[in-house]
Amino acid sequence: MHTKMFDRPVYLRERKDLVLEITNLEDAIDFLEEWSKGDRDIIHDATLKTCYLAHDGHKPVQVARDALRSFAQKKGILVKAPAVLPWMTKAEPGGGRVHP
Repeated sequence: MHTKMFDRPVYLRERKDLVLEITNLEDAIDFLEEWSKGDRDIIHDATLKTCYLAHDGHKPVQVARDALRSFAQKKGILVKAPAVLPWMTKAEPGGGRVHP
């Protein structure tokens, strides 16, 4: 199956200490399908339908990404892109050694 990638990831808070990075349409559909049945509403249903339509080629992938972001924002789980982690930056010369 061809993965339909988003142009930019969507970050969603699953729990207090866990942020999910959704990078493609399949992950978005999986996330929405796993959403608690008791918490589903018309917004959830419309978002899931939009993702399936994009998956089947009836809507652009970007429309599904935007729908997912809107859903997450309304549910209070949308997270801004995480800041750069310290290990991602270039290390200073010297490797942390103490010089005499």
